[in-house]
Amino acid sequence: MQETTSKKTNHFSIGFYNLENLFDTVDDPETLDDDFTEFSDKKWNEKRFRKKIKKLGRVISNIGYRDIKHPPVLLGVAEVENAGVLDALVSSKFLKKKDYDYVHFDSPDERGIDTALLYRKEYFLVVKKETFTVYLTDEKGERDYTRDILYVHGMLEDQSLHILVNHWPSRRNGTRTTEHKRLAASERNLEIIERIYEEEVDPKVVIMGDFNDDPQSESIKRLMTRRFYNPMEVLLTKYEGTLSHKGKWHLFDQIIISHNFLLGHDNPFQYKSANIFSPDDIKEYKGRYKGLPFRTYGGKKYLGGFSDHFPVYSIFTVD
Repeated sequence: MQETTSKKTNHFSIGFYNLENLFDTVDDPETLDDDFTEFSDKKWNEKRFRKKIKKLGRVISNIGYRDIKHPPVLLGVAEVENAGVLDALVSSKFLKKKDYDYVHFDSPDERGIDTALLYRKEYFLVVKKETFTVYLTDEKGERDYTRDILYVHGMLEDQSLHILVNHWPSRRNGTRTTEHKRLAASERNLEIIERIYEEEVDPKVVIMGDFNDDPQSESIKRLMTRRFYNPMEVLLTKYEGTLSHKGKWHLFDQIIISHNFLLGHDNPFQYKSANIFSPDDIKEYKGRYKGLPFRTYGGKKYLGGFSDHFPVYSIFTVD
């Protein structure tokens, strides 16, 4: 918080973090979560779960802290199994005094992983929350289940804010082969955005998530109508991103904002900067993967890390 001559300007960070398979240890018969149980090949157990929760809480508490001396006021997350793991996260050692709550809905994803929005109750008030399904079909014409889009409308220090939290279909079966799925998710976001603009004049909108596509991918470019700006675009280089695959950096994790955040004059809610949060202590520190995100598992081998993604965040000022 910084003083000006006439009033206070509050600096806030808004972030996104793919938590890489944050599962509990209980087998859910309705989902494909068998890998994350005690008797699976990965030997996922309560000790490992608690260790991961504590580590993730420490990372979250430090996102943007060097910039503004506060953890994120809002944090979109992906790959969480249920409300129980979110309860454990917000009540963990490094977060319990930050007074986080969350918005979460179970989605139809076959593995049972969802998105959620963490928020600090002191600063953010939830006004409306709902999910929007992305309807996909596979090559046989059968329903292909994926994560819903989480929509939250709230008030940040008396400023209206609309947030869409995404986790788009993966590239696992090939980038080209799966591209149509991410294009469908992109179009679904645009449908939701149109509804927001019908209900509010000049709304402030944030689209965040693990898009499984880079800023220059067609699915992301379709989101970039005259209404939106992607500050994350300049962060992807051959030396830096949020995850790496086959020796190449990607920036699947992005926070896209409506253009009205950029207005300088008579604008009480302004965008200031965007960053990847990648301190050395959440990176692999040696070997062939040195410098990459320190993940929880390498295949079936337990490594004890954090996530296979780095978080991203943006700084805003609210007058």
